[in-house]
Amino acid sequence: MAANKAGTELADQWRDILAAHARTMCEIDRALHPHGLGASDFEVLDVLVSEAVAATDDCGRADQCRVQDISGRVHLSQSALSRLIGRLEKDGLVERSMCVEDRRGVRVALTARGRELHAEVLPLQRAALARTLGE
Repeated sequence: MAANKAGTELADQWRDILAAHARTMCEIDRALHPHGLGASDFEVLDVLVSEAVAATDDCGRADQCRVQDISGRVHLSQSALSRLIGRLEKDGLVERSMCVEDRRGVRVALTARGRELHAEVLPLQRAALARTLGE
């Protein structure tokens, strides 16, 4: 009986986490939609900006990141991320290039337009986070 109760409590906790995630993603989507972005679009731009700011070598160069390295940070499948990056590239926010050290790899870099849009919407995303998670 105690194990069943513990299992139910864990399941309830998990549902609470999922609900908080869904509320937060919807709030971010609403805030960024007028700027032509969704929550996942912003996350990719934000990862690329954070790599440039940190100037780490995790993704090879500070201003570029391998698609497979981004996928672990934005919690999208490889194919969903590739489609998203394709849309961002079409909108002129990122550019793709082949990875020199691994021809199978693709690198992504922010364009100047992508950096500008990220800077413009960053306060909106942070305010959405504060509204939904700051409770």
